[in-house]
Parts: sequence; C-alpha cells; structure tokens
Amino acid sequence: MNYKHLLYFWTVARLGGVVKAGEHLHVTPQTISGQIQLLEEHFGRPLFRKKGRKLEMTETGQLAFSYAQDIFNLGAELEQVVRQPKGALRPVELRVGNADAVPKLVVTRLLEPAMSQAQPFKVISREGKLDSLLAELAVHRLDLVLSDIPLPPALSVTAFNHRLGGANVGFYAAPALAERAQGVFPACLDGLPLLAPGADSAMGVRLTQWLGKHKLRPRVVGEFDDGALVTELGKQGHGVFVAPMVLDQEVRSQYGVRLLGEATDLIEEFYVITVERRITHPGVAAITQAARAGLFAAWNR
Repeated sequence: MNYKHLLYFWTVARLGGVVKAGEHLHVTPQTISGQIQLLEEHFGRPLFRKKGRKLEMTETGQLAFSYAQDIFNLGAELEQVVRQPKGALRPVELRVGNADAVPKLVVTRLLEPAMSQAQPFKVISREGKLDSLLAELAVHRLDLVLSDIPLPPALSVTAFNHRLGGANVGFYAAPALAERAQGVFPACLDGLPLLAPGADSAMGVRLTQWLGKHKLRPRVVGEFDDGALVTELGKQGHGVFVAPMVLDQEVRSQYGVRLLGEATDLIEEFYVITVERRITHPGVAAITQAARAGLFAAWNR
C-alpha cells in the first residue's frame, strides 16, 4: 500500500474536502483526487461518495480512516519521542472511552490522577454510546470505558467490571427557581420544571422509579443524553437537574445553583470496564485507585 495515497485520503477525511486538503498539503485538488483514486483501486472499493456538494465516507472509508488515524498518530508520536532529551520518560498512551451518560465533571475528576502522575500519560478521550465504546474496547482500540452501569450481559463482549463507587443524588436549581420551591424536600419538587436524564439511561430509569416511589409529579420539560447541556440549562433556570453528591461543591460553585435536597435512596454508580480481569495498565490503575481512595472514598465505606 502506498502510504502517501493514504495520507491524502486521511487529510481529505479530516478536513472535509479536497480543496482544503490540497491547501493543507500544498498540492492541487486534481493531484489529491488522483491519489485517492489510486488508493480506491488498490482496495477495490470506493472510499468516498458524493452527498450533494459534499464528500461522505463509505463504510470502507470509515474503516480506512480509523486505521489511518492510528498510523499517522503513531508517526507523530515517534517523531516526538525521538526529539525528546535523553532520559526523558516516554508518555504512555491511555485511550479512554466516556459513555455519554457519565457527567462531564465526573469524567474530569476521574481523569485528573492520570494527568498528574510522575509517569507521563498521553490521554486520548472518546465519547459516545456505551455499546459503541464497548465494541472499540473489544478490539483493543480503547484501554477502558467509563460508565454509569456495569457491562450489559446481553452484549457479547469479553470484558470485566471494576466498580469505582457510588453516591447519593442531589437535586439542584438556579436561585430564582429554588425560591419557587414550596415545602420540604422531596415534596418541593412537585410542579417544578425538571430537566431529566435520557429515558433510556441508567439514571433516567432510576429517577423515574424514584419519582413514582415518592408519588412526585414535577413537570418534565425535557429529556437529555448530554449532561453538559442539562447543567447549562439548569444554570439558566430552565429546570431542576440532578448530579451525584460527590460533585456537590463543584456543581454549586461552577453553576451558581442551590441544592434543593439529597436523595439518600437514589444512587448513581460508576464503573471502569476493561478487557483485563486484573488491571495492569498504569493509567487505568491510577484512575481506579484514586477514585476509590479519593472521589468515592466516603461513599465506599
């Protein structure tokens, strides 16, 4: 395979067009197109198809792009390592998959230990649906997946759960909305607008069951898979939102919201999922050990 052809294809896929790729590589669009055509002939399958005025990768193109990413990222890493001063520690790559249901503040806190070790790590973070991330984990394209649920038994993936810990869930609201809350928690939630987690998420299911158990009827104004969007809407006063109590100080200071109450019978749990029964990757070990001894220490007792 001609890796120059692969580089041209990878650049077009990254930048979104032949013209932009030509400008980046300082060659004509005709040269780019010709090189990609030769690569397609080599594979025997098209890598792009036209969609309106844009190029869209085919299934083969997406597969080739994922491998090209690894190839050229490794090339850049090789150059960086070779240019390092003698005796400098080589960064260890840590490829993390973040399930989109895990709050961004939790991900930040979990990744901090790997970012501050004496051993340098190059953290590569991917976010997506849990099943897609587990498929990447199964073919060793990820070292771990951060999730709010253990490995679903229905998935045919050989992997292992490592529980980090759990925490009670807090209900938060912007000051103006908090003033409208009447009565004590949790009865004060009745009638208030609620920004709920996605109905298919673990917390979405638990929250629905919890509300039913306590016979509460807040006004659900939306269901969201994106936790960052929920907290931003909550900050603007559009509704009450939930967050694990291990983040209580960060949530209140960062978003300027008030804690309406803590649900001691509504727990959010977090897991690291790996293909290793016994964790050996130093970055995964740093995350799990710090989480159990630090972030979730009080809740794991």
